[in-house]
Amino acid sequence: MTTATSPAVPAIPAFHLYDTTLRDGSQQEGLTLSVADKLAVARHLDELGVTYIEGGWPGAVPRDTEFFARAAEELELRHARLAAFGATRKAGVAVAEDAQVAALVASGAETITLVAKSDLRHVTGALRTTAEENLAMVRETVAHLVGLGREVMLDAEHFFDGFLHDADYTTAVLRAAHEAGAAVLVLCDTNGGMLPHQVTEVIEDLRERLAAGGAGDARLGVHTHNDSGCAVANALAAVRAGITHVQGCVNGYGERTGNADLVTLLADLQLRMGLDLVSEQTLAEATRIAHAIGEIVNMPVGSRAPYVGASAFAHKAGLHASAIRVDPDLYQHIDPHRVGNDMRMIISDMAGRASIELKGRELGFDLAGDQELLSRLARAVKQREAEGYSYEAADASFELLLLDQLGQVPSYSTVESWRATSQLGRDGILESEATVKLVADGDGAHERRVAIAEGNGPVNALDLALRSALRERHPEVDEFELRDFKVRILDAQHGTDATTRVLVRTSGRGLEFQTVGVGPNVIEASWEAVYDAYTYGLYKSGV
Repeated sequence: MTTATSPAVPAIPAFHLYDTTLRDGSQQEGLTLSVADKLAVARHLDELGVTYIEGGWPGAVPRDTEFFARAAEELELRHARLAAFGATRKAGVAVAEDAQVAALVASGAETITLVAKSDLRHVTGALRTTAEENLAMVRETVAHLVGLGREVMLDAEHFFDGFLHDADYTTAVLRAAHEAGAAVLVLCDTNGGMLPHQVTEVIEDLRERLAAGGAGDARLGVHTHNDSGCAVANALAAVRAGITHVQGCVNGYGERTGNADLVTLLADLQLRMGLDLVSEQTLAEATRIAHAIGEIVNMPVGSRAPYVGASAFAHKAGLHASAIRVDPDLYQHIDPHRVGNDMRMIISDMAGRASIELKGRELGFDLAGDQELLSRLARAVKQREAEGYSYEAADASFELLLLDQLGQVPSYSTVESWRATSQLGRDGILESEATVKLVADGDGAHERRVAIAEGNGPVNALDLALRSALRERHPEVDEFELRDFKVRILDAQHGTDATTRVLVRTSGRGLEFQTVGVGPNVIEASWEAVYDAYTYGLYKSGV
């Protein structure tokens, strides 16, 4: 078996994509990864074509120690090298006797990334040691690991802030690491406060200083945080200044406001700056991989994430739609398929006939030749949105509206009545019950059904009763699950008399879709959204 540390791993390319999702990214609030999670994420990162995967801090974090042990047996990396993260030796401790350094060696990782203080204020204030001892800690630890045959990178912590405070000392830290054999000197914007022009100016100054000291051949990297909202921009500025190693996290994970989003960086570097980093086929997997990792870490990709978000290529304004109908490139900076995403038309009260025509095409309907139908649909959308409906996130409800205008809405039942009640029992527990009476249609037969169900609240009881009433004629309903339920109160100034909008997300039979319901109360709005969900699910399943 080819292990994570096998010499069969491909040679290191000229430009490095270094991912630290498993270490720095996992410091995000609310993000906790098991060893199994870390192994699964690593496999996806390898699919993305990154050069290095930083697996964690063995010796300091037991879970990371276990990860490296299991990775040696379970990971088969085709593109990436596994890197272990750790610190230089402690002040006053011989490098050969430092337990943390020994744990880095024991991890088996071919590449070791050392974090070192490069801001003199942190050396004296946080480490409580001298400037000279810190330089010795860097020099001796790098030399020790290089002597053991490891590739060593130095993460110069607080580099940019330290350089602006005392450029001579910060440069001396980098020079010490380079002279000891470090392969990459990584400039860290640890506090995330830099702006792109500052990054460029500092790197240019640093290069001159390194060259003057005989270290002009040092390979530089960059590690940026997003506290100023410039993590990706700062990394790109560093690349323009000659950096050939960039670090980041998938989906911008990381503590505080996160790290540079490595997926965005990859797309920017390859599609906007012309670097040949991965194959076109690999880049086209970016959206899938970003979302897969989001599911594993339980931090879904934001809808507005560049390149891979659901809204990255979504168009709402009618003016945009008219132009896109002529040429999609007029309102899109790239072809979304290059990153595995797709263009999406959003239907709202801003929609004109062009938007609806394109949305129909997206859903598989050719409406181009029927201007009367397009006009009727546009009027219906505007009218229903005036009543409180919103189709921006409810494609399934819009498709049912389209089918209604075409006279093609499938009928699976005719509802006679429904009701839901809740009462507080003597034990203080709220009891909810629903009754649904309908005539189930199917196979040319019509059967009256009365179903009663108890549930965890009136909406859940209605859902269970409706499912029970449909089950015998349409057993496919049991394969659908209501996954999410959102309520919004419209015209809130009317208090309890306000209009309510409910959005329901449903999945099953390989589908995932959302329906919307509107009513004078949450129960009525929920009934409409849930009923439409089963109607749409059965329709898309070919029932």
